[in-house]
Parts: sequence; structure tokens; C-alpha cells
Amino acid sequence: MKPTTFETWERLVDRRTFVGQASLGLGTMALAGLLQRQSSAARVDAGQGGAAPLASSRGVVNPLHYAPRAKRVIFLCMAGGPSQFETFDDKPKLAELHGQPMPESFTKGQPIAQLQGSALLALRPQAKFQRYGQSGQQISDLLPHTARIADDICIIRSMQTEQINHDPAQTFLNAGTSVSGRPSMGAWINYGLGSESDDLPGFIVMKSLSDSRPPQPISSRQWHSGFLPSRFQGVPVYSQNDPVHFVSNPPGVDRQRQLDVIETINGLNKFRDLSEQNPEIATRIAQYELAFRMQASVPGLVDISDEPQHVLDMYGVKGADGSFAYNCLLARRMAERGVRFIQLYHRGWDHHNGIKKYIPEACFSSDQPSAALITDLKQRGMLEDTLVVWGGEFGRTPMAQGDVEAPMVGRDHHIRGFSMWLAGGGTRPGVTYGTTDELGYHAAENPVHIHDLHATMMRLLGIDHERLTYRYQGRDFRLTDVAGHVVNGIMA
Repeated sequence: MKPTTFETWERLVDRRTFVGQASLGLGTMALAGLLQRQSSAARVDAGQGGAAPLASSRGVVNPLHYAPRAKRVIFLCMAGGPSQFETFDDKPKLAELHGQPMPESFTKGQPIAQLQGSALLALRPQAKFQRYGQSGQQISDLLPHTARIADDICIIRSMQTEQINHDPAQTFLNAGTSVSGRPSMGAWINYGLGSESDDLPGFIVMKSLSDSRPPQPISSRQWHSGFLPSRFQGVPVYSQNDPVHFVSNPPGVDRQRQLDVIETINGLNKFRDLSEQNPEIATRIAQYELAFRMQASVPGLVDISDEPQHVLDMYGVKGADGSFAYNCLLARRMAERGVRFIQLYHRGWDHHNGIKKYIPEACFSSDQPSAALITDLKQRGMLEDTLVVWGGEFGRTPMAQGDVEAPMVGRDHHIRGFSMWLAGGGTRPGVTYGTTDELGYHAAENPVHIHDLHATMMRLLGIDHERLTYRYQGRDFRLTDVAGHVVNGIMA
């Protein structure tokens, strides 16, 4: 190793001093901007006007790889796995075989979740289907509101995934891998594009309360940033009580005193950063400042008293009740405020039993709000640049779980062919893409893998999924791993 002379040591110290002082200077500028916004807010409150809002942060994909069709994503995640046979994929042949053994040519060697060792008997669709709209898309009678937007949505009937149990399948849906600890799709998109909002996180997650069945457990790693800087992870927002934990100041602490605390903590963090040069310290500084701004912005976000009654009625909102309807309305308000990725979990779709009873309830609580969100965005001119995705981590089997004639018969997990729909953001409206075989077991035409869904989402946002990478432990990682193809057939 070459010895360090006094001159080289002196130059090294000078470089470190420069970098440290530059870091402190940038941090001071950021805090000064925060103080300026606080002062501007005070002037606005006093009727004196205020400064222009801070420019939104930019992501690492700058410029974008393609002209974007969408600016933001709202992902309506039906946790538990909705059955395609009661929603978007009618199978008359399955009805003909009701109660009979499934042909071995369909099932032999295929992965099964809970039906190992059981008789694999065909279970007919538990709902009727009709064609709707000028497009003539087939939709279940359990989804009358979605049927009214048939000409606005693109139904994919040939989805495929790789994990057959809930937690790894949800991880695969969100992170493109079943390996825990990888960045979620919302974190990747937040990292790539940055945020359009100064006062709200770029990635927000909400979970609705279950109406009937016990709620599907959802791990927080489903919206984690993994090895990406932690500022890109999803922030849970709650539709009851405090919308964000500790967003309210404790008694006796006003906004100015809270600002003093933020200034002091950030000063200590910047001092530490002089010696460590740790990017997570910069993240901590930025997050403290964002949290301070959220104390002013979040209460206005969740207060829907300014919404007209006809909008509340369209969603079926009865107040801040933790329902999926309320969360869908908040999603539109978040989209208006520049949130880049919004993920809503609607839990209660795991119908191993009681599908005749419970799937109508799950459809009832999700159908009207989902359709209202599309209609509302369209009326406001936002649907064209907002990509909405509806679907779960997998579908359900064409085979019955339990006695086919019993009231509590259900369906098991299924990964070889299931349904999702997309709307807006450059997708083709009023089309059905892909098919499954006559019994709904395998994707038969134009299969769409979860990696393909991710690649297409990114393409619509102006990102080449193969070029948005992050080097970690000596390897360049990406959301689509080493797979994924853009599905041109669903793009307008």
C-alpha cells in the first residue's frame, strides 16, 4: 500500500472538509426553505399572501426513458385472491362438469395449496354473467357498478404468478420476488420518478376494514423500500383516529415549538453527517421536514367536508369509517395532491369456504367505490394520466374446496390463470385481453405474468423496466428481476 505523505493527507482533509461543509450548507438551505414555508404559511393565514410552493423532488430517471402516459398509480389490491369465476371469467363448460372430477390432463403435476389428497371436483360459477357496454365485456352480476364502466376498463383474464400461498404471493405481487427485504413496486416507482408533492409522501398505503370475514393479514414489508433509501418506502395512512401516527402535536406543543425541535434534531443529524457521510442521515433529515409539513397537510387531506354530497353518494361514503369507499375517495384526493403511488388494500377475499355467502359481500363493499373512483377521475380529467389497477395476489381454483352442494363450499388458491383489470394511464379501454382454457385452469392465450404487469406499468410511466436498477451487494437489481415484457396489447 502506498504510504500517505503529509501533502496527500492535507489534500484528503481539505476534500473531507469541503464535502462536510457542503453537506452542512445544503442541509441549512433545506431547513431555511422549511422555515420560509412556515413563514409563508403564517403570512397566508394572516391574509398577506405567500411564496410559491417548493418544486417537487425528481427521481433518478431524469429525463424519462419514454414519453409517459401516466403520472401516478392507484393500485386497488384485493387481498386474499378474488375468484375470477364469480367476477370476470365465465366458464359454461365448468358449469357442465359441476360436481364431476376435473380431467387429470388439467390438474396432473400442478401446484395445489390446500386440496392435496382431496377429490378435485369441478365447481360451477356461483354468479351469472352478462355483456355490458358497447364493448360487450363479460362481467358478473355481482359487480353491477363495475359493469357500468365496462367501456373504461381493460380486463386481463390470463394473469399468472409463481407463489401459491398468501404472504409470498403478496410479496411477489409487490416486489417481483418472494424473497423478503426487496423494494416494493411503489418504492421503485417513487425512487425512479420522485414525488410531485411537497407536503405528502410519494407512496401512501391504506387498508380498509373487513366487512365480513376476518381481515387478511398484510405485512408492512409489502410496501417497504428494501435496499433502496428508506425515504422511498410506503407510509401507512389510517382512515380512523389519527391518519398518521403522531401527526398531532401533544398538548402544550404548538407549531413553532415543534419547528424548534425539528431544527435542533436536524442540526444534530447534520453535525453527525459531517463524520459519517451516511445517506440514511440525509433521509432522516428529509423525513423530519416532511413529517413537519404533513402535520399541516394531512388533516386537510382526510377532511372530506368540502366534498359535494353527490360525490359522497357516488362512492357510498358515510364518513371516516375505515371503509374501502372512504379510502377510494381519499385516493382521488391524494392523486390530486401529487402522491405518486397509492395502494389500497381491501381485505376479505380468501374464500376457502362460504364462497356463496362471502363473495357477494366482498363484491358489494368494493364494487361501487372502485367504479366511482374511475368515474370521478374521468370527470376531473385525471383518468388519462392516472393508472388504476384492480386485482389480488392470485385467483381461485375451478375445483371445489368441500362438498360442491354444501352452503359453505369454497375455492382454493390458484396461480395458473386469473383476472385483473386496469384503467386509464394509457391502457386500452373496453377490451378483454387474454383467455384461460375452457375450465379456467391455465392461461391459454396471451398469458400475462406479474413481471409483465410490472414492466407495463413502468412503461406507461415512462420508465424502461430494464434500465431502472440499483446496485446492491455487487449486483444490479430491478423490480422485474431478469424477466418481464411490456404487454403492448393492453396499451392504447
